[in-house]
Amino acid sequence: MSNQKRGVYEEGTQDTSFRRTWDKEEFKRRARERSRIEREKEEEEDRKRKGLKPKNIDNSEAEPARELLRARTEKVVLDANLNKVQVVQSTNIASKQPDQRALGMSMKVERSTLDQVKNRLENLKKKQEPQEYDFDARVEQLQKQEEEEKRRRKERKKAKKRGESSQNTVKEEDSPEDEVNPEMAKFMGFVGFGSTKS
Repeated sequence: MSNQKRGVYEEGTQDTSFRRTWDKEEFKRRARERSRIEREKEEEEDRKRKGLKPKNIDNSEAEPARELLRARTEKVVLDANLNKVQVVQSTNIASKQPDQRALGMSMKVERSTLDQVKNRLENLKKKQEPQEYDFDARVEQLQKQEEEEKRRRKERKKAKKRGESSQNTVKEEDSPEDEVNPEMAKFMGFVGFGSTKS
């Protein structure tokens, strides 16, 4: 037998070419470049704080200008997928979900001015003030609704006498008088006393 030890695959154990080798000079160069960029950014921030013009730095390495963080404009519908089963892949979900940085926003919030704050406070005061109702206009509106309902009932009776079931007439079961507003019933304490028969 030979003095050299053999591995499982009949190769010498001295061969370590399968191991990863690190280019130390490349990583030193990257670290120096990163520290230089960080130093330049700090100097730029100091110049901004002092009110001086920024130096011309290489914009190819700098981050693109991002807009400030802003509030959501569309309404979020939380019950859109209510009672639905949705299969979610468990592999690398975070990379598929957008966040503010991916949408091109910085994580800084715009600073409000004094006028914006005053306007916002005035709007909130207006919302909290009780609205004055015109009693006469409300009574007139209710009378018109009652007259309209009476007219509909007469039409239903005429149609029923003639034996017609036109699509324009509303069924007796669907009349607004029989409908119970669930919020009002809950407020008055009538929840749970209804019949289970239909």
